[in-house]
Amino acid sequence: MIMKKVLLFGAFFAFLGLTGFAQEANEEPVTDEEIEKYANVEFLTAQFVNDKTEELKNMISGNEIFQGGARYNEIKAVWGNEEKMAEANVTEDEIAAFQGVLDFMASLQEEAKEYKTNLIMDDEILGVSTYNKVNGAKSDPAIKEKIDSIVESKKAQAAAAKEAESDGM
Repeated sequence: MIMKKVLLFGAFFAFLGLTGFAQEANEEPVTDEEIEKYANVEFLTAQFVNDKTEELKNMISGNEIFQGGARYNEIKAVWGNEEKMAEANVTEDEIAAFQGVLDFMASLQEEAKEYKTNLIMDDEILGVSTYNKVNGAKSDPAIKEKIDSIVESKKAQAAAAKEAESDGM
């Protein structure tokens, strides 16, 4: 149950879109290099969100107070209802730990948005004009598929590298 919620939380951020860059895109065709740069930003953002989601999962499952996540779920079920919290014997330490998790979760969306914005604003990584150009061209299914394919390829490469790293330990 906890993993499902954590993964759903992560997926929410993975599809985080930035709409604040409302400049007109050029009518020039999108180049493969621009598509590659755009896909790289999408991949890096997804990686960032995955890392933060893993950090959240570890924050919950690794905290003795939450007893591997079981107590976390109990506290979550009664959170905000003083009477039920008293019935569940929620301690001050548990309240502080749970509040820490809530604070971390609240900061994730802003961190992900800031991270992606910084990647977009960096002309060496992507640049705003390239972002707008490719983002506007994504309405073409062929371009969207190309971007998605590159992102999936990068994810597969990263997963293979991570697996090779863990096998080598």
